[in-house]
Parts: sequence; C-alpha cells; structure tokens
Amino acid sequence: MDNLGFVALISIATAGLTIAIGSIGPALGESRAVDRALQSIAQQPDESNTITRTLFVGLAMIESTAIYCFVVSMILIFANPFWNFLVGQLNAAGG
Repeated sequence: MDNLGFVALISIATAGLTIAIGSIGPALGESRAVDRALQSIAQQPDESNTITRTLFVGLAMIESTAIYCFVVSMILIFANPFWNFLVGQLNAAGG
C-alpha cells in the first residue's frame, strides 16, 4: 500500500472511531441527565419549570461534545490536512 492509501485508510478509520466514541459518551450523559431531571420533577413538581429550563441548557452543553466530534470526523474525511500535505509532496516530486 502506498502512502496516499495508508493516509486515507487511517483517516477514515479515525473518523469512524471519533464519531462512534464521541456519540456514545454524550448519549449516556444525556440519558443520565434526563433521568435525574425526571426524578427531581417527580419529587418537586412545583419546581418543574426551573428544572426543565436547567435540563435543556445542560443537554445543549452535553450535545456540543458530540457535535465537536462530528466536525472533527468531517474534517478528517473532507478537508484532511495530512491528505493535502501528502498530495502536495507527491506533486512536488513529480509523481
């Protein structure tokens, strides 16, 4: 396998692992946050508006981690700096 194929293989594998691992953590965190919020609302129904508002802010912060992982995986696939560097080196060498 040439260097260009190796960089492509590693980039695709890394992008897949990034989105796989990066989505499991936030999913578990969001499920735990919703569980705790529902328990809190069940114990104190009068505070449901405050708990719900705080829950949505927390869920947005947790979800941002998955979005960052998605952005990194898209960069690795479509705008890979390693790929661009290697193609530039091959063009400079005349091959």
